[in-house]
Amino acid sequence: MKINLIEVLLSVLVLLLIFTFLYIRFKYKKINVNKYQKKWLKLQKMCADKKLWYQAIIEADTLLDDALKKKHFHGKTTGERLVSAQNIFSENSDVWFSHKFKNKISENNITKITKKDTVKVLMGIRNALRDLEALPKTDPKGTKK
Repeated sequence: MKINLIEVLLSVLVLLLIFTFLYIRFKYKKINVNKYQKKWLKLQKMCADKKLWYQAIIEADTLLDDALKKKHFHGKTTGERLVSAQNIFSENSDVWFSHKFKNKISENNITKITKKDTVKVLMGIRNALRDLEALPKTDPKGTKK
């Protein structure tokens, strides 16, 4: 009887360890930083042309939403996923400004955007991507931003 009890307890312990390992592995899935860096550099190059600022903002918001999904933040929309993730953002208000600005320009088909707004939006999204560990905390030259 004692041996069966020990076997059962060991089996339960092994199952708990396996479950814990799998939960942690999928819950805290690493993001492919190189993929996000390449896409971010493409967005930065788009900013050289004023006519592409609109598209860069929309693509940056889409990139943020993709990172939120990869990190398994719940929600049907980007906004709902941002609510789920808001505690990890170092500048939550900047992230929300960026997302709301993207919604405003896409819903109202606004294509003329100021440089100031473009920079503010992209900086907010870049910081959010860094907080999600989709972009490194430093630029390619190794300096902190």
